[in-house]
Amino acid sequence: MIHKHPLELINHNIDVSKIDASVIWLHGLGADGYDFEPIVKQLLQPHCLPHIRFILPHAPEIAVTRNNGYIMPAWYDVYGITPVSKEDEAGIQASQHHINSLIKKEIQRGIPSERIILAGFSQGGAIALYTAVRYPQKLAGILALSTYLPLHKTLSTEAHPANASTPIFMAHGIYDEIITLDMSKVSRDLLQKCQYFVKWHEYKMAHSVCNEEIADIQTFLQQVLY
Repeated sequence: MIHKHPLELINHNIDVSKIDASVIWLHGLGADGYDFEPIVKQLLQPHCLPHIRFILPHAPEIAVTRNNGYIMPAWYDVYGITPVSKEDEAGIQASQHHINSLIKKEIQRGIPSERIILAGFSQGGAIALYTAVRYPQKLAGILALSTYLPLHKTLSTEAHPANASTPIFMAHGIYDEIITLDMSKVSRDLLQKCQYFVKWHEYKMAHSVCNEEIADIQTFLQQVLY
């Protein structure tokens, strides 16, 4: 599967050698790494999150069953009306391995795993959650925006203890009709039942991101990285 080189963003007012943390941020279905560039630039305002490298990867283009086989950027295939009716386990695992390789690259660059955050919106958030709880080294945190945890039934057997206490920021719009609030709450409740520390946020929005949420994300990143 072909993956384009990720978009990378840093605060250009600082010395690159001072970068000491990384956020790998995955976009949603049908988008690309540039989708969250404006929000990341907002987060990178001077003096807010100065020493972080943001990695914004691009999903490969695949045929998406729910969209009549239309080829578009996707982290995995989606079937039916709701993503949980049938799940593309092979596609989810392929994206997991790709994200693992991006984490490995950051570690090779000198960023400790416990200074790396996995983030994602919608389908990207699903991969971020799925990958992070299974990752064999401690991560700094997880940002799961307008999303859910795929392959619920495998969590208890596949979760790695290295990230059992990693803080999870989950956020959702109460008017979301793409991934419903109730669907996300099912994932939240499962994670909490498994003793994960989930910081839950609800916003008056649909399947999107709002300014209040961006401010809360900034606070979360400062809390887990500084």
